[in-house]
Amino acid sequence: MLRAVLALLVGVLVLGLYLGWLHQRLVVAPELPRPWRRVVDAVLALGVVAFVAAAALLRQGDPATTRPVVWVGMTTLAVALYLTIGLVLLGLVALGLRLAGRTAARTRVLRTGTAAVVVLALAVTAYGVVAATRPGVRTTEVRVADLPAEHDGLRVVLLTDLHVGALHDASWTREVVDLVMAQEPDLVLLGGDLVDGRPGDVADYLDPLAALDAPLGVHGVIGNHELLTGDDDARRWIEVYEGLGVDVLANESVELGPGLVLVGVHDATGTGDLAPDPERALAGVDPDDTLLHLAHEPRQVEDLPPGSGVDLQLSGHTHGGQLWPVHLLVGLTDPVVAGYDADVDGVPVLVSRGVGTSGPPARVLAPPEVDVVVLRTR
Repeated sequence: MLRAVLALLVGVLVLGLYLGWLHQRLVVAPELPRPWRRVVDAVLALGVVAFVAAAALLRQGDPATTRPVVWVGMTTLAVALYLTIGLVLLGLVALGLRLAGRTAARTRVLRTGTAAVVVLALAVTAYGVVAATRPGVRTTEVRVADLPAEHDGLRVVLLTDLHVGALHDASWTREVVDLVMAQEPDLVLLGGDLVDGRPGDVADYLDPLAALDAPLGVHGVIGNHELLTGDDDARRWIEVYEGLGVDVLANESVELGPGLVLVGVHDATGTGDLAPDPERALAGVDPDDTLLHLAHEPRQVEDLPPGSGVDLQLSGHTHGGQLWPVHLLVGLTDPVVAGYDADVDGVPVLVSRGVGTSGPPARVLAPPEVDVVVLRTR
């Protein structure tokens, strides 16, 4: 209880300081006339209220009734990000002019520059909101040294980070499933974070997944968002996925065909029986077979035991950063932010940007995607 109260107090303090900084940069620095000061302060206050309400409602109850509030509140995060970047850069320019003694020029730059920053922040966010609704397809050929000849050209479709719930409903799932099936997959892999909410509230949004079909099956693992609302919900999500025809790999493997094995592990944030256990998943697997390793987070490649024989890890989680330039921070925790890297601790890794969004319903320079991986013999 004490920890929760302290966290709340810290959050209020940080939010208050940030709001004060925005007031300083948007109102005081450009010397706005009094009527406009009231307008800007009112907009800032409404933005804070919308964000707090969205944070309180996120993953709580039926998303259909709260989605408009959550959508607006989460969108303010993207606006705030680009406002912050623009205002910091503008502040540096103003500081340089001040040090050079060019007071009049500094005043003009602050007045016109502040307006420009606001317009650009809104425009970039609007672009990101539209971009997030248009998932595409990225195709990557991966050459595997010992891939059996009969699997040459195998089409693996990786679908990850669907995030149905607070911001996406069944229509989003249906659109993505149609996109996946249009790729004529031989194998469909679900890389986790399919949901944002509790099973009792958002499970129906996943019903279109039942239409997924492929000769080598539909297999998946859970991600950190399946675990966010508790271990009991995570176990329930596994049951929901399996009820839709998905073979959930819980630290285990499955033979897909002669010399081709798929290994799947729980997300890195799992604990107890939901903790990732790559050694258990690889038990009894012939390292000379072609091994595909499905793990939600790219960094889980680092947990593979030496000599695992894994030929390719497939992951999601990062969203490619989702909002530029957040990818720079993601790169501090994950060895691959998006795309294919032929050597991460000796293992090739392919990371999908995924199709959904977490937090702001926007993507900037990190478009949503379904990944098609075409396996080729060397």
